[in-house]
Amino acid sequence: MPKSRYDVVIVGSGLGGMVAAVILAKEGKKVCLLEKNKQYGGNLQTFVRNRVIFDTGVHYLGGLAPNQNLYRYFKYLGIMDDLRLQPMAEDGFDRVSFGDKEYGIAQGYERFTEVLSQAFPNEGPALEAYCKLLKDTCGSFPLYNLEDGAYSPEAMAGAASTVIESLTNNPTLQAVLGATNFLYAGIKHKTPFYVHALAVNSYIQSAWRCENGGSQIAKLLLRELRKHGGEAYRAREVVKFIVKDDRVSGVLLNDRSPIAGNTFIANMDVKRMISLVGATHFRKAYTNRIGGLEDGISAFSLYIVFKPGTFPYADCNHYHFNTPDEVWSAQDYTPADWPRGFMCSFTLSKNQGRWAEGMTCLAYMKYEEVAPWAKTFHTTLQANGRGTDYETFKAEKAARLLAAVERKFPGIGACIQNIYSSTPLSYRDYMGASGGNMYGYVKDAADPMRTAISVKTKLPNLFLAGQCVGMHGITGVTIGAVLTCKEILGDQVDLVGKIVGETEAFT
Repeated sequence: MPKSRYDVVIVGSGLGGMVAAVILAKEGKKVCLLEKNKQYGGNLQTFVRNRVIFDTGVHYLGGLAPNQNLYRYFKYLGIMDDLRLQPMAEDGFDRVSFGDKEYGIAQGYERFTEVLSQAFPNEGPALEAYCKLLKDTCGSFPLYNLEDGAYSPEAMAGAASTVIESLTNNPTLQAVLGATNFLYAGIKHKTPFYVHALAVNSYIQSAWRCENGGSQIAKLLLRELRKHGGEAYRAREVVKFIVKDDRVSGVLLNDRSPIAGNTFIANMDVKRMISLVGATHFRKAYTNRIGGLEDGISAFSLYIVFKPGTFPYADCNHYHFNTPDEVWSAQDYTPADWPRGFMCSFTLSKNQGRWAEGMTCLAYMKYEEVAPWAKTFHTTLQANGRGTDYETFKAEKAARLLAAVERKFPGIGACIQNIYSSTPLSYRDYMGASGGNMYGYVKDAADPMRTAISVKTKLPNLFLAGQCVGMHGITGVTIGAVLTCKEILGDQVDLVGKIVGETEAFT
């Protein structure tokens, strides 16, 4: 059972909460990490079907080669050496296809340019300009490069699709460069280019899959937390933040037991945080701004279990669209033309051989499609069925998506043993994401500061972490947690200096 008081109480065990917990425990803080669900890790969670391990969110990782940013952050956190990883295809870790035409996205900037230049022989200058802009943009965010300092506001200007269109007049190349926008739920002429750059750059540097799923990251972080004296408790839902004299004094669990602390981190959707703290404790302008933010889109996920020895494994992901025009319009589908595009990623087992065991296919899905069942709630801790209408809805969507996948991979249907699926309600219930969003709130290049959420709040001992603040993704959330810890520890601790100092011997 949790003790009555801690130096730091962290609500939510997604990656941001776990990274912050390890850092603060390493600094000698008495840390308590609370998770409402049965499994730690948020988007790091995995599940098993027919003995095949499926990821909920970590389909691949970037920046994990020696001297790259996520490698160094994970090295400092004490988990890098024990991660079980496999590199993805050097000449095409991502494969982008339109109809029957396919293009490889290669690792390493030189190879990236070389491979795409073979498909677009007159576009070498445009590809070089694109690569330079990616690197320059990422260079404007100090923590992304393990440096202290503030990011440049100028780096947040410009929409991703607009910037890409300015580099080349070739519509197919424009589509290829933007096709992996599923990594950040890109919206044409709206999503900022910096979001595109920070997401794509890490994978071009190096791309990896986790053996047996990304939950190993959560397990290793949990090990490090406990090694440094921290505590973690699952199935402990926080139902209220207790505020006294304009400070958080504790949290109340669903069994009505209180836990007191000096500092608190809400690693959760910011809208949810406001509801648990109480809107009256924040400025009205803040609650109005947060309440007005648009939830990013969610996804329908299809989990395929293959018959043994029937479908070849590939160390790449597939981003498929019927035409290049669908790259930036896949979110704007209608019930009649869904899905306009999809992403497929293979599972990687510990003893991976020639044949695939499983594959996950994801297509955008609007939360409004599952609105009829919005009042239902279902997790492994609270198993409440949503009814036969919901199961019929899922079956129909699974058949539609599978038909689209079959057009990309003719004959795949005969290789399938079982299929399973999930909807935006699963993202909402397991991840606590408002509207089931995959990546937090929609960012707008025309007004980037409106969606810039500080890790600090009006309450001086309440801080934020997670994908709703800063950037989403493994790298983005890790960096965001470092920023949160920098604010908590203050100037007396040179956190970035420590991270650099502890990892420079391995670079």
